[in-house]
Amino acid sequence: MARYILIHSPLLGPFSWSAAAAELTRLGHAVETPALPGLDALAEGADGGFYAAFAAKVAAQLADGEPGILVAHSGAGPLLPAIAARLGGRAAGAIFVDALLPHPGRSWFDTAPLPLRDELRTGALEGWLPAWHEWWPPGALERLVPEAQAREALIAELSPIPAAYFEEPAPAAALDVPAACLRLSGAYDAEAAQAQDRGWPVRRLALDHLAILTRPEPVALALQALAGELPAAAGS
Repeated sequence: MARYILIHSPLLGPFSWSAAAAELTRLGHAVETPALPGLDALAEGADGGFYAAFAAKVAAQLADGEPGILVAHSGAGPLLPAIAARLGGRAAGAIFVDALLPHPGRSWFDTAPLPLRDELRTGALEGWLPAWHEWWPPGALERLVPEAQAREALIAELSPIPAAYFEEPAPAAALDVPAACLRLSGAYDAEAAQAQDRGWPVRRLALDHLAILTRPEPVALALQALAGELPAAAGS
């Protein structure tokens, strides 16, 4: 069985992976869900920048053992090269789940669609953006996470976001482990197409961006299948 290291988006918290983690555990896999440091805390002074702080925090939380597959959701995708480099031989591969792909040397704002970038920059108040759940129109998050207790737990981990995080260029290092892509929503069709162009294994599910929390069974099965295909991506 595989070892999965589930990396949550910096805009969310580890609870977002809780249901998928439980399902992967039920399937017999070893699963770890390290918590990234809060962006609000890092804004007070991240030693070496946000990406370096994230990689150091993940490495410090992982148990010794066989190499694991890094699994990134959403905005955690660009963090994987820095995390894999920090882990060295402890990273066996990477799976991007409805996630941004690495963009070495460019910031999140450099890669974001112009309307979203302008909207966020305009909405920043003294260098801070609202917490992620406040970006959504009324009722949208309720539709994605209809169960009230789960939605409240998700929101409880969120906090205002420093605009500086979106301005920081990603480290120049490229991802040096085999990779795959799991697309959950149409918003990440472009990333799935780019992954396919790179020769990565790709699976597409007709779910939604937070299916890792609300539909863990098909997500876990897709991750299990992609993990089995990772060796074919070696060297790509």
